[in-house]
Amino acid sequence: MAINGEASRTVLITGAGGWLGSILGDALLADDAGTQLILADIVEPRAPKASGAVTIMADLTDPAAIDGLFTTSYGPPQIIYCLHGIMSRGAEDDFDLGMRANFDSIRLLLNRARAEAENQPPIKFIFTSSLAVYGGPLPDVVGPSTIATPEGSYGCGKLMSELLVNEYTRRGFIDGRILRLPTIVVRPGPPSNASSSFLSGIIREPLSGEVAVCPVGDSLSSPALELPVWVASPETTIRNFVIASHIPAEKFLPHTRAVYLPGFTTTVREELEALREVAGDEALKLVTFKDDATNRRIVGSWPARFDNSYPLGLGFVADEGGMVPIVRRFSEQLGKAARF
Repeated sequence: MAINGEASRTVLITGAGGWLGSILGDALLADDAGTQLILADIVEPRAPKASGAVTIMADLTDPAAIDGLFTTSYGPPQIIYCLHGIMSRGAEDDFDLGMRANFDSIRLLLNRARAEAENQPPIKFIFTSSLAVYGGPLPDVVGPSTIATPEGSYGCGKLMSELLVNEYTRRGFIDGRILRLPTIVVRPGPPSNASSSFLSGIIREPLSGEVAVCPVGDSLSSPALELPVWVASPETTIRNFVIASHIPAEKFLPHTRAVYLPGFTTTVREELEALREVAGDEALKLVTFKDDATNRRIVGSWPARFDNSYPLGLGFVADEGGMVPIVRRFSEQLGKAARF
């Protein structure tokens, strides 16, 4: 789809060197082959083959680097996917770095996007937030009106940025869309510095024949494995990223552009049971246990049950079938990768 009747669109992805950012470009090109991509990150991003993408390695906490994202050969973007940042445990362990990456850099990017509103329609600013914005006493099922009160530095930085995206949208500086992501399983590649990283690791590593450490509970029989989490698959998450750029602005709630993406509730035990069903007892034996109170506290503070009605009403989509289809699909993908 083209926007504003134009034959092509220019899309900037920050955090394009990360896992989600690296596959989002392919999905955007599949959605509109005329898309012009600007890919930026602290590391060199991977460009989709034959895409003509501009790749930029930059420190996004530097104002000059932010300016450079808007002055490439493609000119300023019409859509920005803001995916960069420091993950949850990293932000908790280094407060100052977390604030620079998860808040200060977002404000710089918003201000630069605001400046473009003088010359073009407001940029669609799609900001990836997190369930970490929630905390404290929560209802049994979270809805659109549930107040966000984070209990960690990562969630605090995300919520501060959400408030700016909402305010800049209210003033007409940008056209903001805030996506509060479920925990995404199964993530490929090496473990990230996220408190929820183990939720992928306890599937990914055993399926690759490697030992995984579960930081929740001290054994397979531990009651701590009943810890509930709100999750979604990578495929569904990327599909929802693309959908976010096409939702008419008037469909969002009038007072906020924040929306949690659809997901489903599982537990650590159900993940391990899905691993056993797909790969057998030998794979399950590769999971070891080393309880981490800090990790368990952070993940346990996040809500695990949401009312999907609002995001589904906007046009977003949800996974079906629980953990087993996700684990099976990831196992099949590993098999394909091994053959090439």
